[in-house]
Amino acid sequence: MKAGLNFSEILQASLRGWDLRRADECVLSMALPINTIDPLDQLTVIADQQEFSFLWDQTPGLSIAAAGQCQNFELIGQRRFELAERFSNETLSRMVDLSPNAPIQAKPKILFAFTFFEQAIESRKLARTIPGVQAVLPRWQLTRQAGKGWLRFNSVIANESGVREFVEQLWMMCECLERVSLTNYIKKHKRHLKVTVPQDWKKKYRLALAKGIDLVELGDLKKLVLGVRQLILLKQPLDPIPLLHNLRSYQTGSCRFLWKRSEDESFFGASPERLLSLRQDIMQTDALAGTARRDDDGIDLLKSEKNLREHELVVSSIKDQLISQGLNPSRLRAPRLAKHGHLIHLHTPIKSSVKRLSALKLVEILHPTPAVAGLPRNKSMKWLRILEPFDRGYYAAPVGWIDTSGNAEFRVAIRCGYMKGNNLSLMAGAGLVKGSTIEGEMQEVGLKLDVLADQLALKFKPQPRSSSRH
Repeated sequence: MKAGLNFSEILQASLRGWDLRRADECVLSMALPINTIDPLDQLTVIADQQEFSFLWDQTPGLSIAAAGQCQNFELIGQRRFELAERFSNETLSRMVDLSPNAPIQAKPKILFAFTFFEQAIESRKLARTIPGVQAVLPRWQLTRQAGKGWLRFNSVIANESGVREFVEQLWMMCECLERVSLTNYIKKHKRHLKVTVPQDWKKKYRLALAKGIDLVELGDLKKLVLGVRQLILLKQPLDPIPLLHNLRSYQTGSCRFLWKRSEDESFFGASPERLLSLRQDIMQTDALAGTARRDDDGIDLLKSEKNLREHELVVSSIKDQLISQGLNPSRLRAPRLAKHGHLIHLHTPIKSSVKRLSALKLVEILHPTPAVAGLPRNKSMKWLRILEPFDRGYYAAPVGWIDTSGNAEFRVAIRCGYMKGNNLSLMAGAGLVKGSTIEGEMQEVGLKLDVLADQLALKFKPQPRSSSRH
């Protein structure tokens, strides 16, 4: 356990690190290796008595579970990317990392969740309670990659006596994680959840589609991505951990995520779309647009003039955005197929060297991509405000992390649900270009909602005098 280290050795090393700092107050950070664990299973352990929790699950790749708030930042309004970056830089500059030789996967990470729009419309209650950006340096960070696990603890320490308490808490959590098994917990909670649907999404969405298709056919917009929200009533608030286990089984190629802001409010899903990954000044982003029909294995998708045109609009727009910042992006000459669960999409990765641009500056440049908003960007954003009868909140917005080495990963939060108390909202969208039809886009959105509901193990029970399952 803990790579042969003992408590006294860790305490003495921590005290030496504190002495070197000689500050009145700082963020002390330390990571210890831990026997192979599953962050998804153990999230409930580190989150005990903590309101905030987070999951980033790319198993069999990198998996991160985090809980508690050592430092946090929230903002509603303008300059959110700039101010979030300032918070990140200032927080990390105050940090004393007692494990500087820990592998990249175990580096301290600041976590971020943005809303789609910079500022909520005051009359829309859903987004009014959600800040435009939330940034968190967690108290606990549990990571696993290539079968190797690390537990990191971050805490504000004001004096030498606090160092001993810091080490004791880290040591005890390590022992707790290696002792507790949650297998029975997951099995107990894996069941179909009976829910009711208070209203159907189709009528309002059909009207919005008709207007959106007119806009692209008349040339006012090149593309518009209209979202839809399906409201669902739960008998009681549900635990998202078993739902994320379901998504891990069905969405193996996606990144499962959870942003749990409080006990009764969480946002979770399985995103197939990478907004950006940043490693050693090399950035990669995904152009993901074009969805196969229910009975299509992808062959027809590759031959679809409408889907190929939609996809190329997204690729060209992302490239142009990066070129306008002085970058030299490269791309594949033709899209390839990407399968995520039961859905198949057209996918083109785009790469570029980005030595002078920070991760959050790149997020600001790329968000929102044409795959979730439209073209031209500003004009399509205004139409989304008019045509969508709900505020997007987190939907289709960036969620991710940045570490102390400058590495970063952000996903576009699609294929997702937002839960507040006993209310669950599932969200999906469809891209409108010339050639789009109301029935075709209704079918695509319905397929996405149905697939997500099935993978979350939701069993619908129609409510009297309301529409049946979509």
